[in-house]
Formats: sequence, C-alpha cells, structure tokens
Amino acid sequence: MTTATILVADDSLVIRAVVRGSLEEEGYDVVEAVDGERALAECQRQAPDVILLDVEMPGLNGYEVLARLKSDRALRDIPVVFLTSRNRMEDVIAGLRGGAHDYLKKPFETAELMARVASALHVKQLQDELQERNAALEKMARTDALTGLFNRRHLDDELRRRHSDARRHSEPLSLVLLDIDHFKLINDTYGHPVGDLVLCAFATILDAATRTEDVCGRWGGEEFLIILPRTDESGAVDVAERVRMTIARTPIIVAGNEIAVTVSGGCVVAPTHSVEMLLHEVDLRLYEAKMRGRNRIVATDFGASV
Repeated sequence: MTTATILVADDSLVIRAVVRGSLEEEGYDVVEAVDGERALAECQRQAPDVILLDVEMPGLNGYEVLARLKSDRALRDIPVVFLTSRNRMEDVIAGLRGGAHDYLKKPFETAELMARVASALHVKQLQDELQERNAALEKMARTDALTGLFNRRHLDDELRRRHSDARRHSEPLSLVLLDIDHFKLINDTYGHPVGDLVLCAFATILDAATRTEDVCGRWGGEEFLIILPRTDESGAVDVAERVRMTIARTPIIVAGNEIAVTVSGGCVVAPTHSVEMLLHEVDLRLYEAKMRGRNRIVATDFGASV
C-alpha cells in the first residue's frame, strides 16, 4: 500500500518540526512549505493526500491558498485541514465555507491532530474510489461490449466535437464507414457465435491499422466508423485501403474454420457540412461500393470548397 503524503504549510519552523515528527511517527511521508506560494508549487509538483495549512503566512494567506486549490481541477479534491492560532468562530466558518475539510486550533493535541489527518485521508480515499468507479462506468457506457472498440454513442459525440474543431480551424475532416461483406452469410453458415468472433478479429485489425489520433469504433451491426481529423481524401483513402487489403489477405480462423472476409467502405471529406449530411453521404458511398461489387472503397471529396 502506498504511503500517504502530507503537506505541512506553515511559516513557523518550530510548528513544522513538531508536526513532521508526529506525522512521521505515524508512518506518513511529509513535505514542507514555508508560505502559500511554495505550498501551491509543491501541490502542482506532486499532489499530496492531505494538506495541513496555516492561515497566517507571508504572501498568500491560507484562505487564498485554499481558494487557488479549489479553482484547480487537478487539486480541488485534496482535503485541507487548517492548523492555525486563529480561534474566532468567524475564522472557522470562513475556512469551512471556503471548502476546507477541517479546522484545528493551535495549540493542538497530537492525538487529535493525527485523528483529523486520518479522517481527511479516509475522505480522500473514498473520493478516489468514487472517481475510479465513475471513470469505469463512463468507459463502459462508451465501449462496445463485444469488440472493445468505441460504441456509437462515443463515436457520435467525438464526431460532433471533431467536426466543430475542423470548421473552426478550417481543417479537413474525413469519415470512413466500413461494412463486412456478406456478413449475414457468415452468420448463417457458421452461426452467430462465430460471427461475433469475426467481428472481434476485424476490430483488432481495424484498431491496429489506424493512427493514435484517429477514432474508430463499431457503428452498429457489422459497420465500423473511422473519424480522421486533419486528414484529406488521399489520406483517408490510404487508411481505408490499408484496412481493406489487410483483412482481404488475412483469413480469419475460428474453431478450425478458415473464413475469408472482405470489407466495403465509403469515404467523405467535408467539415463545412452538417454531421448529419456527412453521415448520409458516407453511407451513400458505402452503398455505392456494395453495388459496384464489394471489396472496394468509394470516396468523394464532398467538401472541396473548404
């Protein structure tokens, strides 16, 4: 288990020494700061698990440091315990309203300080666990359960964001829509479980064939969409052809069966038009590829006027 790090921010060398000694006896790692600016710098260098913060310090006072922390997305969840000689009720209220986790007055009992630090750490651990669970749930909500690629919801959100960026910066944006040829025949011949394995194998090839900055995922059924930012028609066709040729040369072996798979695709380049029109046009190009015999990519520079 990782040792918790406590930042002690106080302009008093004596207070810092006493607090450090008590914390280290409890097994914590301790970082010190002599004023508010250095406290913020330490937090930005490596975020501590808990901050013990004096109110009266040179430069930025404790309340100002707390306000800065709360305005920083990366630091705002660190529990702050004020450790100060200010003992008026209005001071306590100001600290807690500013977002402090706790407020401890000097002089303090070491046992009470350790208990408050432990309480703050417990809150931090619960916050971290909640954030991890929320991140996992968000990932699940945006991932296709079968292939592990992004799902339609994520693709739609990304397309709208990338489309907006392309229009704002007058940059090309390409879409490639791919469809596995005769997929119904694969399901009918080998069964749906084998069809699922074919989809997974295709997804692996697709993921390997695209760049880090590209976004690819399962659009639905046996259709897969690739979003290619800052990519013109030539670049988009290169990506689509790379996928098409790779899958055509790589029979998929499932349960001892060697299954030949090909794909058809449509490609459009058009940041000036709406997302709905882009999707309509790329679907038309895919349909044209199917009508022209499959196992081919049909492209059109739909946005050449950009």
